Amino acid sequence: MTHPFATLGIEAQRLPGALPAWHAPVAPGALRALAEKAKARQARLVALWASDETPRGAGYGLHVALALREGLLWIGVPLEREHPRYPGIADLFPAAARMQRAAYDLVGVHAQDSPDHRKWLRHAAWPGGQFPLRKDFDAGARFEASEDRYPFVRVEGEGVHEIPVGPVHAGTIEPGHFRFSIVGEKILKLEERLGYKHKGIEKRFEGMTALDAARLAGRVSGDSTVAYAWAYAMALEALLGVEVPPRAAALRGVALELERVANHLGDLGYLGNDVGLSFGFFQFWRLKEDLLRLNCELFGHRYLMDYVVPGGVAGDPGAAACVRLIDALAAIEREIGELRTIYDEHAGAQDRFIMTGQVTPELAAALDLTGLAGRASGQEHDLRAAHPIAPYRGLEVRVSGHIRGDVAARVSVRFEELAESFRLIRALADALPPGELRLALERPGAARRGCGWVEGWRGEVFIALETGAEGALHRVHVHDPSWQNWPLLERAVLGNIVPDFPLINKSFNLSYSGHDL
Repeated sequence: MTHPFATLGIEAQRLPGALPAWHAPVAPGALRALAEKAKARQARLVALWASDETPRGAGYGLHVALALREGLLWIGVPLEREHPRYPGIADLFPAAARMQRAAYDLVGVHAQDSPDHRKWLRHAAWPGGQFPLRKDFDAGARFEASEDRYPFVRVEGEGVHEIPVGPVHAGTIEPGHFRFSIVGEKILKLEERLGYKHKGIEKRFEGMTALDAARLAGRVSGDSTVAYAWAYAMALEALLGVEVPPRAAALRGVALELERVANHLGDLGYLGNDVGLSFGFFQFWRLKEDLLRLNCELFGHRYLMDYVVPGGVAGDPGAAACVRLIDALAAIEREIGELRTIYDEHAGAQDRFIMTGQVTPELAAALDLTGLAGRASGQEHDLRAAHPIAPYRGLEVRVSGHIRGDVAARVSVRFEELAESFRLIRALADALPPGELRLALERPGAARRGCGWVEGWRGEVFIALETGAEGALHRVHVHDPSWQNWPLLERAVLGNIVPDFPLINKSFNLSYSGHDL
């Protein structure tokens, strides 16, 4: 065996495409040993999901995507049709716990020896014993709403009481339930319950053509439309064995960095607002609005929706527009420099930021904290630098980071990433290569697989795509980095006071829609 995972004792096949990705079939009995070896090599869990393989004459499938130094390893585990089960791996990769619960809710595959078998995505929308991602499930079926009791873990003791927050919140944000156990105002425990935004997106993919499904992928999480659209396009292009033109790749890079800038500007405004610095809120949101209007002017949509498409991009801003973009971003960057000085020197803001919501590097590594929150806790994972694809090859992306892991560190990483995004946009826009914008793609063939893996502004966005008979979509799994990071929020708040929860929560800014699907 000569592939990079030979030391794990498996046979792996390189997946097509520029992404360093491999696929390896593994028997259920060998999964634990493989997971233990991968963990010993400091592998990170990217995603875990399940599939219904009965149309192929088999049972069900478990899929695990691991990130190692060499690249991405996609493990496929065939499961029996009757009582499909597999050895759980949440003790090795804690982020797998909720993914295993979701895999059961959706497909009915059971993680053995798991300490937690409570439902996760299934609320009252469908009854127990029904599994929406099985092929015989009628997506148009309607069920009587049942009583929805969820067994939260109780904390008892003198002076302990609970505060339930949500799922409906006072602001215009998506629903999620947070159950606090507190003494006075100090948080002893936080337990989350998510899944309220489950929309059946992965089931919807099954009835779409591969090209039409790209529009749905771009709408999984509205604040990450470029990252999701690119990940889906990458998976489809890899599956088809095509490479987008260099000009299209460069424009994708510009769009991804603009998406990062817009979200960091908004978050920095909200973080100022949460500590009573309303000046910061208004200034950063003014800058974000300037950027969104610029996006619409140059790319046709404020949030760059449908700009990244399979085969390339949807339009060309042109040379004059690139000059306009660079000049406008330079003006925004100058103002950000002034605002960072204000944030750094504002005693009240720093008092609220520093040592609030801390996640130590040791805890971040143990629980696979990813994205900007991970980089603020000493985890230097950034796909743009670790596994650069076009147009990031040769740009030598500078990975921002911090080790304190508190709100202040997450604020600092946002400022640093803004500066790096401005540098990358200038480099790409100044030297856009000539050529086509988009390739015409054919209908994919049967029984193929491909994956996309993109460093979105929040963290790693992953999409796995498999085709079935006649090239129809067999399984599309969409994974948001919030799956890894939501459990860390429960740990970050411990020992803090309840009024600091909104600040800590916003410093992570995790997705409900991208998580719940």
